[in-house]
Amino acid sequence: MKTPICHSAHRLNRRTVIQSAAAVMLLPVFSAAHAQLAVSTAINRAARFRALSQRISKVYCQIHMGVLPSQAQSVLVSARQQVRKGFEDLALVQWPADLARHVADIQKQADTLEALLIVPPSRDSVAAVAGQSDKMMAASQAATEAFEKFAKVNTAKLVNTAGRQRALSQRLARNYFLVAAKLDQKGMQEQIQADATEFRLALDALAAAPISTPAIRNELELGRGQWLFFEAALQRKPDDKGLETVATTSERILEVTNKLTDLYDGALKEVLG
Repeated sequence: MKTPICHSAHRLNRRTVIQSAAAVMLLPVFSAAHAQLAVSTAINRAARFRALSQRISKVYCQIHMGVLPSQAQSVLVSARQQVRKGFEDLALVQWPADLARHVADIQKQADTLEALLIVPPSRDSVAAVAGQSDKMMAASQAATEAFEKFAKVNTAKLVNTAGRQRALSQRLARNYFLVAAKLDQKGMQEQIQADATEFRLALDALAAAPISTPAIRNELELGRGQWLFFEAALQRKPDDKGLETVATTSERILEVTNKLTDLYDGALKEVLG
């Protein structure tokens, strides 16, 4: 009567060994999948730093000019929190040295920007914040491109492109405020025109992209609609009403482009998964 029990125990033990071996063999596959899934979010996070740098500069100038100051102060607090959260998210994965250096560079520029925000807004501090925000955006752009290359999937560019729309919307609004505050520098009007053109072309490129879902198509249509409102606001005279309109429409289009980027992030996860 003991033999069947011994055979059963033997079979159970053998099955456990086989299952354990299979789990070990599959571990690299799961690890690779986890790393790939993390890349899409890393592109999203690195890309978001571009927008956050310009958004922080925008609302800091808003506060200086007294344009919806309470709302601007709330946005400033939120944006600074998002910067910190972005670095926490990226720290969850141990990236290759080259990518880690890019993240460290963004961190360096973000820390310098954060230090400038301690000073209450003034003409000089607004100019300093604007200059530093551009340095943070440049570092974030380089990092986003590096993460996109690391993904080794053509569709990763969609997350980058959609994410850049966020940054363009905020830089357009920021530059509008700087011009109104007479803090614009040489070439700023040309940059405004170039950013507006890039935004329109990117909308067309995203609409023509092979990856599309009903949610993405819906958000793209919303984006086109919000862009028309925002573009019209940017052409207004920078009086009190014009400044308030740019402030509110820039936040609305940011909300749409942010959701769109997240949708492409999710779509890319499915491709990589």
